[in-house]
Amino acid sequence: MSFKNKVVLITGGSSGIGAATAELFAKEGADIAIVGRNEEKLKNTSAKCEELGAKVLIIKADVAVDSDLKTIVPKTIDRFNKLDVLVNNAGIQTEATIADEYLMETFDKTINTNLRSTVYLTNLAVPYLIKTKGNVINISSILGTSTLGNPKRLSYCVSKAGMDHFTRAAALQLTSSGVRVNTVSPGSTRTDILSNAGIPATWEETAKKLNVERVSEPEEIGDLIVFLASDKARSITGSNYYIDNGALLKN
Repeated sequence: MSFKNKVVLITGGSSGIGAATAELFAKEGADIAIVGRNEEKLKNTSAKCEELGAKVLIIKADVAVDSDLKTIVPKTIDRFNKLDVLVNNAGIQTEATIADEYLMETFDKTINTNLRSTVYLTNLAVPYLIKTKGNVINISSILGTSTLGNPKRLSYCVSKAGMDHFTRAAALQLTSSGVRVNTVSPGSTRTDILSNAGIPATWEETAKKLNVERVSEPEEIGDLIVFLASDKARSITGSNYYIDNGALLKN
């Protein structure tokens, strides 16, 4: 699955799934643009990709802030002159129930970061993706399909369900232009999203609640992302791939 002479843009590239995916694309010969808010973590990801021979562009930006988001594609094009793959991975986990006073603050923050940024960044990237007949991979969640019994996940679940529908709508329009759009929906995966959100739980505890025996590693999700972005998946668009160790089957 060679990505030699391909340019891959990954949001949320400073850690977790985004960082692992960047390294996997670098191994396949791609040049990488990584976006995140933590510059030190971005530098760490960049160094690992550069060791693999990739040219790397670090873009410090908050995708929930329009003035930041609007710089991402132009900076990528200025550096690499094209864009072949967009991975919309940036996201936050939040908790609030329908009865909580702070619901709307949480809801707006979650939607802006997880969903609105994906729609907007894809909109800005589409002209360049059409030129390369590239593709988009949106990183959703199994929680876009089910709350798995936790009403606190309301905002997060809605944001991911919206992303799933956005994938299908975008794929429908862009198929005729040769651009593919797909979703990857992980289950419990060992990243820092819970600790960043201040949620007091380990991934092992989460997995047990879902009656599954293991937690996925970020590289496992990255393997699927790289496959879907490759020519091996050239007939796949508008699809949602669940990678959850069977969690949806057991709930």
